[in-house]
Amino acid sequence: MKIAKRVFLFLAVNVLVVATISVVLSLLGVRPYLNAYGLDLQALAVFCLVWGFGGAFISLALSRVMAKWGMGVKLVDPGTPDPGAQELVSTVHRLAQAAGLRTMPQVGVYDSDEVNAFATGPTKNRALVAVSTGLLRRMRREEVEGVLGHEIAHVANGDMVTMTLVQGVVNAFTMFLARVLAFFVAQLFRRGDEEGGGVSHLVYFVATLVFDIAFSILGSFVVAWFSRLREFRADAGGARIAGRDRMIGALEALQRTYGIVDPSDRQAAVQTMKISGHPKGLMRFLSTHPPLETRIARLKMLA
Repeated sequence: MKIAKRVFLFLAVNVLVVATISVVLSLLGVRPYLNAYGLDLQALAVFCLVWGFGGAFISLALSRVMAKWGMGVKLVDPGTPDPGAQELVSTVHRLAQAAGLRTMPQVGVYDSDEVNAFATGPTKNRALVAVSTGLLRRMRREEVEGVLGHEIAHVANGDMVTMTLVQGVVNAFTMFLARVLAFFVAQLFRRGDEEGGGVSHLVYFVATLVFDIAFSILGSFVVAWFSRLREFRADAGGARIAGRDRMIGALEALQRTYGIVDPSDRQAAVQTMKISGHPKGLMRFLSTHPPLETRIARLKMLA
């Protein structure tokens, strides 16, 4: 049932993205970038910018809804009579005030054995901080506060928007460069194409697909590198508002708990904004999170 819900959500979001961007391109009067005269770089640039940033920002705008539907995040009512839930909400709000946020983020819990938490939302004033049931069960109060401090720091730093901008730039650049190079590759075959387009059009399609995949992989390294920098900054912010010892304790607790959860239960959604990742080998260059031991060592060096 959960898988079916996620597949439906994925398809629905993609249909919305395609429909919205198609309307925007039509309103902007963007011409086809391939025509009888060759490649129109200006039209291509607008096309790539709209598609590159459009998909990223639509996903950001829907991030809270996607978290609630896709991951089963249940919001905690600030007026709940449950003492544990009350403490969770009051801790988030206290840390948010310490971080200078004017609007308190929504607080949610999602059912998972993974020990993790994440922050998402289109703006600082429309943020959601969610924690897993596994984290609440396995962490002490001080460690949970360190985790929440890290996530609030993400919100205060505007990391959701920042990472969306970075992803948008990478998307647009990837699309533009792939299509320019594919056009020049297709021209090499066009001279021997007696029909004036059949073979070269096929070559252009295949080359575009190959270059899109190749540059997307390279772009992922850039996005992951930038995300790791934001994690270090969120750790420092969490140490400032929750206390360095609590922040270090939270990361050490994540070290202790990793490995006890079935890999199939580790949710990949909003992975960039989660507090913990577990890079190994060469995959650490594609990981959105630095190794926990490196993060702990940096925090211990903070004055």
